[in-house]
Amino acid sequence: MSSNPGDGPDEQNPFKGTPFEALFGGLAGGPGGGMPDLSALMAQVQSLMQPHDGPINWAVVADIARKVAAQQPDPTPSQAQRDAIADAVRLADHWLDETTDFSSGVTSTAAWSRAEWIVETLDVWKRLVEPVAGSTVTALGNALPEEARAMAGPLLGMLGKATGAMVATQVGQGLGGLAGDVLGASDIGLPLGPAGRAALLPLNVAAFADELDVSADDVLLYLALREAAHQRLFAHVPWLREHLVGAVAVYGSGIEINTAGMEEKLRGIDPMNPAAMQEAMEGGLFDLSKSPAQQAALERLEVTLALVEGWVDEVVGQATDERMPSAGKLQEAVRRRRAAGGPAEQTFATLVGLELRPRRLRDASTLWGSLRARQGTEGRDGVWMHPDLLPTAADLDDPLGFRESALAPESLTDDDFEAGLRDLLDGPSADGDTGPDRPTE
Repeated sequence: MSSNPGDGPDEQNPFKGTPFEALFGGLAGGPGGGMPDLSALMAQVQSLMQPHDGPINWAVVADIARKVAAQQPDPTPSQAQRDAIADAVRLADHWLDETTDFSSGVTSTAAWSRAEWIVETLDVWKRLVEPVAGSTVTALGNALPEEARAMAGPLLGMLGKATGAMVATQVGQGLGGLAGDVLGASDIGLPLGPAGRAALLPLNVAAFADELDVSADDVLLYLALREAAHQRLFAHVPWLREHLVGAVAVYGSGIEINTAGMEEKLRGIDPMNPAAMQEAMEGGLFDLSKSPAQQAALERLEVTLALVEGWVDEVVGQATDERMPSAGKLQEAVRRRRAAGGPAEQTFATLVGLELRPRRLRDASTLWGSLRARQGTEGRDGVWMHPDLLPTAADLDDPLGFRESALAPESLTDDDFEAGLRDLLDGPSADGDTGPDRPTE
């Protein structure tokens, strides 16, 4: 706070000299700009202040998301559509049996409407979004100096809840928009749905098929193959689901919210107009800053996501080889869809501050295919036994060279493998091999 004699009544404003001075200037109690009129502000945001656990109200998120999804027709899938998806997944699993030793991970199938996708994936979205949402909500309080924090009193808590309401609105709008784009439960490489449930969205699948010169039956089967392959991987690599979801959450919790540019964005906004404040939030009210540690964590997470998608791409390519003439077109369409950073990736980046880099999908698919050609499916899939065995970003730069000198599965005994795994996890082995290079923070 300034203590210059010329400041006059402005000295009574605890937000002076902070990003909040412009925001609360219009709420000043007197001509010189003092504390905001708390009763007036409370009256405007009362509807957004309902009690809830966590930084944002997920009931509000779900309601907004469903309303956004309902702006376009969203019929409940018919029994015929449910049966078609179940049949496609059943056939997909039969084909995949020949491409990997991982058995089927599907315990049930589902045809979801967009609204059902929102409901069924909401629990996972809570874990993905809440760390960043919590950082955003607390950023307002952290931006204030101690003296202002003390003088703000009840306003600070109310402001945090109002910010949480704005974040909930943004998340709800994002999920509602994403529901109109996703094709299944594992569409963005993360296990968003319940474990073992292979689900597709018939309405979105049909829209995707309309853009291609491929039969609707082939499109449905190809997407069922991808969904079933995801389910196999997550079912037989028990650490993978928590590794991915947990990594996104840890990454989000470490995001630093920079409020230095808030003053410029808030200037001229009517604080009594929630729509204007929401517009400012959607336009990037906060700047997300990444520390070196966060950058390293981001790289590791992006590599793991690429490896998941690359493995799926590889085994589906095997399964469709000589069976589905249109598979090449469909593979390229899916790759382009991911590489273009479509609505799914953009929304995901908005919600959790994480931008996926699906361009590495091709490198990862090449790496898995090369490893299979040299060591068979057992050697390829055995890499998933532990996260420290996975390829790194450097390996994706040279996908054909990954484990080039590794033993073939037929010459690798259980004792050899366990010894090698211990060496990799515990430190250098006797011959000085330190194992794959790991990115450092």
